[in-house]
Amino acid sequence: MSIRTPIGRVRGRGAARSGTSHFWHQRVTALANVFLVTAFVVILVSLLGRSHALVIQTLASPFVAIVMLLMVGSVTYHMKLGMQVVIEDYVHDERWKLLAIIGNTFFAIAIAAGAVYSLLKISWGV
Repeated sequence: MSIRTPIGRVRGRGAARSGTSHFWHQRVTALANVFLVTAFVVILVSLLGRSHALVIQTLASPFVAIVMLLMVGSVTYHMKLGMQVVIEDYVHDERWKLLAIIGNTFFAIAIAAGAVYSLLKISWGV
C-alpha cells in the first residue's frame, strides 16, 4: 500500500532518495562547526591588538592554517546546505528554484575559493 496520491504515482514524484544524506550532512557539519568556529574565535581573540606581522605569522603556521581551511570548508558547505533547504521550501516556481539552487552553489564556491585563496596566500607568503 502506498501513501502517495494516484497523480503522484503517475508523475513518479516522491522521495528523492537524498533527504537522509542531506540531513546527516547538515548535522555533521553543524557538529564540526562547533569545534572549528570555537577554535576560530579563540585564534581571532588571541590576535586582537597584535601587530600585522604577528597576525600573518600566526595565520601562516601550519596548524592554524589547517584549522582555518577546515573551518572555511565546513562553514561554507553547511551554509550551502541550509540555504538549499530554504530555497526548496519557499521557492515554488521550478525554474526560479533551479536558478536559485545553482546561484546558491556558485555563491558558496566563490566564498570558499576567496577564503581558501587568502589563507593559502598568507600561509605560503606569496
